Amino acid sequence: MSLQSKSLPAASERRLEADLRVLAEDIGVRLAGSAGEQAAVGHLSRQLGQTGAQVREERFAMRERRVESEELEIRLPGGWRSFACSLFSNTPGTEGQWREAPLVFFEAPAEYGRSTLAHLRDKAAVHLGSHIESREHYRRLMEAGPAFLLFVDVRYPGTVPLADGMFPAYTDALGAVPTLNVAYMDAWEWKRQGALAARLRVRGGMREAESQNLIAEFPGRSPEVLLVSGHHDTQADSPGADDNGTGTVALLELARLLGGLGPFRRTVRLVSFGAEEQLSVGSAEYVRRHRAELAERGRFLLNFDSFGSHLGWLELIAGSNRVAEFLGGVFRRHDLYLAVNTQVMPYADHFPFVAAGLPAASLLRSNCTAGRFFHHRPDDDLSRVSIALLARVLDASLEALVELADGEELPFPARIPAEQTPAVEHCWNDLFGGWQPAKRE
Repeated sequence: MSLQSKSLPAASERRLEADLRVLAEDIGVRLAGSAGEQAAVGHLSRQLGQTGAQVREERFAMRERRVESEELEIRLPGGWRSFACSLFSNTPGTEGQWREAPLVFFEAPAEYGRSTLAHLRDKAAVHLGSHIESREHYRRLMEAGPAFLLFVDVRYPGTVPLADGMFPAYTDALGAVPTLNVAYMDAWEWKRQGALAARLRVRGGMREAESQNLIAEFPGRSPEVLLVSGHHDTQADSPGADDNGTGTVALLELARLLGGLGPFRRTVRLVSFGAEEQLSVGSAEYVRRHRAELAERGRFLLNFDSFGSHLGWLELIAGSNRVAEFLGGVFRRHDLYLAVNTQVMPYADHFPFVAAGLPAASLLRSNCTAGRFFHHRPDDDLSRVSIALLARVLDASLEALVELADGEELPFPARIPAEQTPAVEHCWNDLFGGWQPAKRE
């Protein structure tokens, strides 16, 4: 009897909730390179070691965001007022000194069309937009020489500054100025009231550190490898129950379930990545380190990231229609349905594998058109996560993984669609720095 025809074990809501409480409540914030991240990896390693998997750790150099304090004041017509802010990872602080500058608003979605950005020199620039998604735009911004940048995440018009980061491939190659997120509604009031200037003081910033990828492997009967992944780090000040405690506990529970079923035809390798919140630094490091093996033996990667929201819909980011058709069919058998995006999307841990030519997909869950309303916020806690939904999704995922692991042939080609290669190469080179990223000074 084949494994596909056997009755598969079910995910345990009790275990999922217990693991999620350890991550989001007992440990809490898990910034890459920090003691919190190390504690999370320790828990993962101990639990994975009990599943029968072969467990190992691969460390890599990165920068840890270590901020002691951050203060922002805005001069409004009535005088100076304090506002909350959050320093971007991979950007410097102010060495504990106040930095003051006239305030200007930069309407980024349109104003990168200016012939020159010289008007930003030595200014505190309020940048409308969550990211800089073009190396050329970032180069022009750095050449303009603003005193510091205040980013407004226009996806979420809220009252709390979100945490985020600047892409390390950009800052390594082109430098950085202090860059902080501010709340959308605060920036709204600055504009409405005619803000005149800003002053900023940040103690701390970035320091050289290490993160790690944790790998748990169930050897198969053939050289072929299927990969399953998530990331264990969080953004600043966020306990990350959904982002990405859900993906982390998914790996633990799938390892427990898979450990009692094998050996399979294909090796199943589960990888928990570090430093995802700095733009998939751990995932990119893994792919650069294992590129030859992935080309020879890799067949597919399924990545879990933030899929626990109570209200919302499941999304599958998969460049291949055939991958989407296969996974969608399995999920429908569990009365679960996937909104499919087959466009190239570089902002999750599956993308470096796509850059290496491997078919890969990320499973997420949105609750608003911009993603999740509690994105990168301190209230990403257990109240945001449906444990029952996690278990249902993992039951469907286990069935799909077993079919892929033990079937004679995969139901899709073990390569990305050729027509996506130009877009993939552009994103890999522009956002990630390609196969030989810039050296840090």
